Amino acid sequence: MSKVCQITGKHVITGNKVSHSNIKTRRTFAPNLQDRRFFLVEENKWVNLRVSTNGMRTISKIGLAEALKRAKAKGFYKA
Repeated sequence: MSKVCQITGKHVITGNKVSHSNIKTRRTFAPNLQDRRFFLVEENKWVNLRVSTNGMRTISKIGLAEALKRAKAKGFYKA
């Protein structure tokens, strides 16, 4: 399963790990993803989503139906 949020599109990025002696080595920064079930009232069904914690806040603020509509428009969610 890919490490991409289905609501916000957050994904793994790369950067440098910098030691105390300032030696730089490559590392990855993974988003904080959670597998969650949400109930979609409009369609009377459960939806399984892999969302970041920021995506959960977005769902709480604007609602699941609107969040899914925006995610589909941007290509993050395919159902």
